[in-house]
Amino acid sequence: MTLHRQLLLFTLILCFFLFVGVWIYKLQTTRIFLQNQLEVHAQDTATSLALSLSPLVGGDDLAAVETMMNAIFDRGYYRQISLSDIDGTVVVKRVLPVAVDGVPDWFIEMLPLETPGGESLIMTGWKRAGTLYVESHPGYAYQTLWQTFIRITGYFLLTGLIVFVIGSTALKYLLRPLRRVEEQADSICRREYTIQEPLPKTRELKRVVTSMNKMTTRVREMFEEQSQIAEKLRQNAYGDSLTGLGNRRFLEGQIDGTMTGSEKVVKGVFLFVQIQGLQKINDEKGYGAGDELLLRSAEIIAEILGPEIPHSSARLTGGDFGIFLPDADKDDGEKIASRLADRLAALPGEGLTLSDEVFSIGGVYYSSHCTFRDLLAKADTALAVSKHEGPNSWHLEPADCEDGQPHQGKVWWRQNLEQSLADRAINLYGQHVVHTGAPAVPLHMELYSRITIDQEREVAAGVFIPLAERADVITQLDRRVVELVLDTYHSWQDRKLAVNLSVTSLLDAEFVDWLLSRLHTQADKTLEIYFELSEISAVRNLDAVTAFSRQVKELGHDIGIDHFGRSFSNFGYLKSLQPEYVKIDRTFTRELESGDSDAFFFVGSLRSVAHSLDIKVIGEGVETDAQRTLFEELRVDGFQGYLVEQPVLMTSKI
Repeated sequence: MTLHRQLLLFTLILCFFLFVGVWIYKLQTTRIFLQNQLEVHAQDTATSLALSLSPLVGGDDLAAVETMMNAIFDRGYYRQISLSDIDGTVVVKRVLPVAVDGVPDWFIEMLPLETPGGESLIMTGWKRAGTLYVESHPGYAYQTLWQTFIRITGYFLLTGLIVFVIGSTALKYLLRPLRRVEEQADSICRREYTIQEPLPKTRELKRVVTSMNKMTTRVREMFEEQSQIAEKLRQNAYGDSLTGLGNRRFLEGQIDGTMTGSEKVVKGVFLFVQIQGLQKINDEKGYGAGDELLLRSAEIIAEILGPEIPHSSARLTGGDFGIFLPDADKDDGEKIASRLADRLAALPGEGLTLSDEVFSIGGVYYSSHCTFRDLLAKADTALAVSKHEGPNSWHLEPADCEDGQPHQGKVWWRQNLEQSLADRAINLYGQHVVHTGAPAVPLHMELYSRITIDQEREVAAGVFIPLAERADVITQLDRRVVELVLDTYHSWQDRKLAVNLSVTSLLDAEFVDWLLSRLHTQADKTLEIYFELSEISAVRNLDAVTAFSRQVKELGHDIGIDHFGRSFSNFGYLKSLQPEYVKIDRTFTRELESGDSDAFFFVGSLRSVAHSLDIKVIGEGVETDAQRTLFEELRVDGFQGYLVEQPVLMTSKI
């Protein structure tokens, strides 16, 4: 029960007891008064009637006596009038039964009235002739008492109604600061830090609100401090302090992270950009001039790539920059390299170099598994070719790290993707996410989609999803996957499932409407789906993702963030998005096992930020007991990887 209702109920109870007290007092007072009136009335009537009857009794005119007594009795105010002679024998007697019209019997029984009588001697001269007895009838007294009860009750009900209306309104006004405190507490649970202003005038409430405002401010500061610590740790461990780009360690994690796991991406471009003459500039113009050249080069790289092109860029060492373009092909790499060359070649005009020889660019494109070291070595070879071709030139060549996925072009892939969608040649594989404690209780199962090409070769999502994005069929693909999940999950044991979605689909209003409608009509309310999005996609389209998250939560589902910590995004977006969980990128899993203290503290800070928002934290790519133990030490909620299980086929072609 709310405080408002409690106070209102307490007030009404007090009013009730007050009414009962007043009611009892008033009725008892009225009862005593009426009883006294009955006694006085009976005695007065007996005295006056006795005087009137004295001459008649002395004359032995009994008929006249009876007539006079009847005249008095018939008025209805008397219960009994009797005349007795000197010997006590009743000569005349009239009696009226006690029957009160309009008064309930229970009321009469509850408040009984005595009916006192009055006596008077009848004298004939100085001789006693008889005795007259008069007893008042209580009927009119009961009616008066009942009317008094009705009026008191009516006044009470009216007063109670007025007290209820005025009291309720007054309490709502007086307790409004407390309701705001409640809303403020709820907003803190939602990680919304609102300050209540203005302060209430009531001293006690003012103290409560002031304390609540202080607590809200402190909680907000704690979250911001945690975010800042995490940001600083990430920048120190994975960022270049001069250019603001990533460092070699960051780029290595990005590349190797895309090529490991069950859904690895084994297609992309790596560019190696080397700024020439940096040491000469440092020697002749000072390190400040060299730093300015590096900063301007980093700005050009960031401008050309922009937020639209998926990429990771880093300063490797000195004047060497690395650019990783996942999901890109040879044509994409050549376009980027050409634009970089045009912009970097203009630096001498800005007075930042000592000669027109500014840079060399070497790059590789690959469609098979390659490590960072493989790509760096092969890009270095391409860089040597670029230098041989002359200053300010670029050169790309295939990596061919190993025999892997076929080297078919875009047209071939588009045709086969469309055919696979038409044939509904989609398979779903499941891998459980389990709790880090013992026993390893499943938290949910993540589903991976794979398609069948040429009716025989199965291709992982990491390969075909980027191609589906470019072929503008990713929305159809996501729809097919969701349909497959909703049509087949009944035969599975799990009711908590994670499904990966492309942000492109979330930007399609028709797809979102269809998905929400399908989820709304889903009969099995035990099903809970977590729609996973990569961190970088969620951050770049935060408004759309936030709106989608709010809509699916209303239907009993939620979202999850994949590759958490990989991007250089501010963690403040988590407050508005409030995902069910975040998955620590597998890059940090490998670094934790290597004993890297920076990675340990960074993952710990990521966990603290997420837990402060009541968001679960899951570790990706766990393949050894040592990795699991490290996540347990970091108080991570769950993990997934080959240590748990290999992805298991859940469905086949439908």
